[in-house]
Amino acid sequence: MKKEIGTLMLLSIFALSGCSLDNSKTVTQETVKASSEQVSQSEQKNGTNLIAASDDEKVKLYPLNEAKNEIKGVVLDINSKQKNFDWEIPNTGTKPQLFYTDLTNDSKEEAVIIIQTGRGTGLDNYDIHVINVEDFSEIKVQSYEDIVANEIKSNVVENDDGTLTITAKAQGKESKFDYDFDPAPDFNQDELAFGGVVIYKLENQRIKLNIPGSVGVSPVYVVDFNMTYKFDSAKNEFIVDQIETIPIEK
Repeated sequence: MKKEIGTLMLLSIFALSGCSLDNSKTVTQETVKASSEQVSQSEQKNGTNLIAASDDEKVKLYPLNEAKNEIKGVVLDINSKQKNFDWEIPNTGTKPQLFYTDLTNDSKEEAVIIIQTGRGTGLDNYDIHVINVEDFSEIKVQSYEDIVANEIKSNVVENDDGTLTITAKAQGKESKFDYDFDPAPDFNQDELAFGGVVIYKLENQRIKLNIPGSVGVSPVYVVDFNMTYKFDSAKNEFIVDQIETIPIEK
């Protein structure tokens, strides 16, 4: 009888031990699974490859191809719908700016992406892209080159005392001033130069552009042209509306 009791006790111990091991194994597997799901959700939410997003996170930008710290091609995500674009984003240290706002005054938002494309001494360049959120088509923004060619006239004259007389005319309004500048001996410039600084920004749901005019090989910026765009529904294009000319004090 004692032998039978001892055998039963041993069997009970092994049975209880087996239950304990099984429960421990089950808890461990569930914990690992839950932890794995949390990491996966965190990566998806944070987007480890996310370049930038609008404040409301309705517009997001992801890299398509990366080479030598430069992004060549992007994936634009608007309200979880995506399209690839061949935009390039150099490593300037400045992230793209993304917006979700109505620029066309049709009570429908557009996606706006402003990318810094160049940065250095006397250099600060940006590109702007405005995207129709319904079909991902890009709405043209009149280029600064086109504005300079058609809206701005300038003249630079070197005086005997080494100063320059600068005349800038935009949209029929003329500004004339002298600038104390010591040009190089081979100075030969009869009008302002543009392109070193091209800065886009959004202000009160309108596109703004700053392009200062310069003189000299190593550009010295002498006059600011601050522009405001408007949307031309007939052309389906943003065109320059107002140009403000402001001489830059040395």
